[in-house]
Amino acid sequence: MKPLALILVILYPSLAAPGAPRALPEGTLPDDRRLAPLKDLNGYFPFTPPASSEEWAERAKRIRQDLKVAVGLFPEPDRNPLNTVIHDRIDGGDFTVEKVYFETRPGYLLTGTLYRPKAIKGKIPGILCPHGHWNEARFFDCGEKNAAKLIEEGAEEHLGSARNHIQSRCVGLARLGCTVFQYDMIGYCDNDQISYQVAHRFAKQRPEMNSEKNWGLYSPQAESHLQSIMMLQTWNSMRAIDFLQSLPEVDHERIAVTGASGGGTQTFAISALDPRVAVSMPAVMVSTAMQGGCTCENSTLMRVREGNIAFAALFAPRPLALTTADDWTREMAEKGFPEIRKTYQVLGAPDRVMLHDRTEFKHNYNLPSRQAMYKWFNKHLGLKAENPEKERPHKRLTEKDLTVFNKKHPKPAGGPEFERALLSKLAAESNAKVAGSPEIARQGWNSILDSGLEHAGDVEWELRSKKDRGSYLEMPGFHNNRTHGEQVPVIWLYPKNWKSHAAIFLSPHGKAGLYDEQGNPRPEVATLLRDGVSVCGIDLFLQGEFLKDGKALTETRRVKNPREAACYTLGYNRPLFAQRVRDVLSTIKMIQNDKHGAKKIDLVGLKGAGHWAAAANFMAGRALDRVAIESAGFKFIKVNDIRHPDLMPGAAKYGDIDALLNLAARKAWNVDEKGLPGWLK
Repeated sequence: MKPLALILVILYPSLAAPGAPRALPEGTLPDDRRLAPLKDLNGYFPFTPPASSEEWAERAKRIRQDLKVAVGLFPEPDRNPLNTVIHDRIDGGDFTVEKVYFETRPGYLLTGTLYRPKAIKGKIPGILCPHGHWNEARFFDCGEKNAAKLIEEGAEEHLGSARNHIQSRCVGLARLGCTVFQYDMIGYCDNDQISYQVAHRFAKQRPEMNSEKNWGLYSPQAESHLQSIMMLQTWNSMRAIDFLQSLPEVDHERIAVTGASGGGTQTFAISALDPRVAVSMPAVMVSTAMQGGCTCENSTLMRVREGNIAFAALFAPRPLALTTADDWTREMAEKGFPEIRKTYQVLGAPDRVMLHDRTEFKHNYNLPSRQAMYKWFNKHLGLKAENPEKERPHKRLTEKDLTVFNKKHPKPAGGPEFERALLSKLAAESNAKVAGSPEIARQGWNSILDSGLEHAGDVEWELRSKKDRGSYLEMPGFHNNRTHGEQVPVIWLYPKNWKSHAAIFLSPHGKAGLYDEQGNPRPEVATLLRDGVSVCGIDLFLQGEFLKDGKALTETRRVKNPREAACYTLGYNRPLFAQRVRDVLSTIKMIQNDKHGAKKIDLVGLKGAGHWAAAANFMAGRALDRVAIESAGFKFIKVNDIRHPDLMPGAAKYGDIDALLNLAARKAWNVDEKGLPGWLK
């Protein structure tokens, strides 16, 4: 068959036929790698180093943009006044400790402890210390017995430091001549306007937080706006840099970040996204294995294409140090770090990356790791200490010493209503920016769909059978995407008076939507065939022959994780909506690449499939000739289940279906307003 141009026609579900000629024998599924088990956070995430600096510049730009979109910071929120409060100074001898809180969003406080050298001369480095998932974090105390065991194992040297390693590294850095801000992750210590249970132990969807106008975290509406704990924590880190740079003694050019475990996740995230970070050391987190188990370390879309190794590599060629332990990082010396080191070599900075490989210790930020950090920061921040690794004893401060709030500084209100209001204001602010800048919306959609024609791959038509129906041929087969390992069942209806014109006919029922209840071509299809237009019906992914029982999909698959957070599935696997759009684009690409293919490609999407058509039209640029779309009131914000087949993270944020229709290079005939165009009647 001569491949044809495509029209997407979306049919009314009530009029679809019960079946269509199959491309495969009954009970056989397509040879499509998307049917394999879903990827999860415990998968394997290799990284291919670049061959040249030019290649890396282009690739890093894309990875960084996709990461910024996934964590919900494109566009960034407004930077409101911090309204910083610093109080209750404690004298530590050669350093001082102060309590801090400031607004990262109006009414939303970031809390923490500020460590400074007692004697400050000139400008000094500013260090961020996110803490990770240690019990009580800033107030952590492992107890004398456990501390003594750590000393016996060689993991620690002094009892006070051993009991709270988070505090000890802040003291050590202050003694080296740095201003250090150790801040609370959401839900920890004083930062409980959003609770620990919501931020780190979320397990079940909350129906009361699922609303088109007043939603909460983890809801389908929050996902549609890319709002997550990962977003809020990363924004807190960015504002923490703002805070450090507001301090008179801090050198704006010498900002560094270091944290372990979940604090390591924040370290590589903020280092990748904020160009103000000059030196970075994420500890016991970056690896090709487990990517981060907490809801605060995940967001939808975040690791669909890349993993933590790539995110860490984005820091090149700035100085980057990593650590390992007897945990998921144990193989870094052989898997992951060589690729990061190669990236630094390609960029001409082989001496700016280092791996502290100590797998004899369990998950930690212990004294040997801190000593490696002190030496790294001493070298690359120009601290000029003679023995930077020498950590001296200090008096451990307790929760009573460090708690930020008291009668004079009361704790702010929090809870579900605060959560709703916070997300609502963020959405309103983002919506205004997207509405005011078509380019923001365009970049956002390109990132979340990630399925432009340039990425469609090498697609070939495979004919399985042919039947003469008088005025047209009926030909079931496949569109085989060799690049992506995808096999999509299709049927082509090929008129004998073909005029080098083709149509893709999309339906909620797949290729069966080409037919009426009697098994004849639907009226719209018959019109196209009569006019010499070939028509293609597609079983988009998880339609038709992709389904064992043939029943329409009502819930998407999910990974084996008991927590009902979309990020665990859609943070690692492309959303079904985006996969279906790519199936359409793959068909367009197949026709374009065939020298005997159709000269014109049309796109039509009627009720039940208009949203696929709108997205495909947007991503196809000017590849299409005639386009007709019926959205029938569909809105992504109305999707009310995180397992709904049409859940598309970020869709509402970037203007919903209206933006797809308005931004498309080829304007569609609006079936909702004008009825069917003449060429479909």
